[in-house]
Amino acid sequence: MNIHWLQHVPFEGLGAIERWAGSKGHTLSCTRLFAGDPLPEHSEFGMLVVMGGPMGIYDEQEYPWLITEKAFIRAAVEAGRPVLGICLGAQLLADVLGARVSANKEKEIGWFPVTRTDAVPSGLQGVLPEKQTVFHWHGDTFDLPTGAVHLYISEGCRNQAFLYKDRVLALQFHLETTAESAMPLLKNCRHELVPGPWIQTEQEIIEGLEKFTGINLTMDGILEYLAAF
Repeated sequence: MNIHWLQHVPFEGLGAIERWAGSKGHTLSCTRLFAGDPLPEHSEFGMLVVMGGPMGIYDEQEYPWLITEKAFIRAAVEAGRPVLGICLGAQLLADVLGARVSANKEKEIGWFPVTRTDAVPSGLQGVLPEKQTVFHWHGDTFDLPTGAVHLYISEGCRNQAFLYKDRVLALQFHLETTAESAMPLLKNCRHELVPGPWIQTEQEIIEGLEKFTGINLTMDGILEYLAAF
C-alpha cells in the first residue's frame, strides 16, 4: 500500500510512522505544501496521513494552500480512504467534517496524560491504552464532528481524539514523535515554551524522552488498525 502524507513545515516529519511503514513493506509519498508540491490523485494512495504544523486552520490568507488541502482531505474521506490526522491534521479533519476549531483555554505542550473515554469501540480497545502519558504541542482544539466517536480526554483539553466512520482518526497529541524528531520541533518552536499550567520547560520535555518508545507502540497499533481497511 502507498501511504501519502501531507507536510506543513519542514521540521515536522513522519517520525515513527516512517519506520512502521518500512517494516510493513508500504511505500510513502509526500506533498510538501509549504514548497508548493502538487497533490496526487486519490487513486494513487491507500491511506492519507495529515501531519502537524504551527499555523492555524483558518490562516488561509497567509497559507492559501490550506483551501486546496481542505478540499483534498474532504475528498479522501468521501472516497473511503483511511485517514489519520495529527495535531493540525486533526483540526483540519474536524473542520472539513463540519466541526468548530478554536483556541483551547490553555496551550498544552509537553508530557501530560490522556484518558480513554467509555465510547471507544471494541475494535480499538486493544489498541488504545486506558491512560497514557503522551506528547502534546498544540494551542487550538476542536469540537467533535457530528457522528464522531470521542476517544480521549485530558485535564487540559477535553477533545483529544475522535474516530469518524471507523476509518478516519484524529489525534490532538503526537504519538509519532521520536527522540530524534522532537529535536527540530524544539529548535523551531521553543519560543512557545512560556510559563503556563500545561506548558513544560524544554528540560522537562527532554527528561521525558524515554516515553517515546511507549507512545510509538501505540501509534503502531493505530496504523495497523487503519491499514486493515
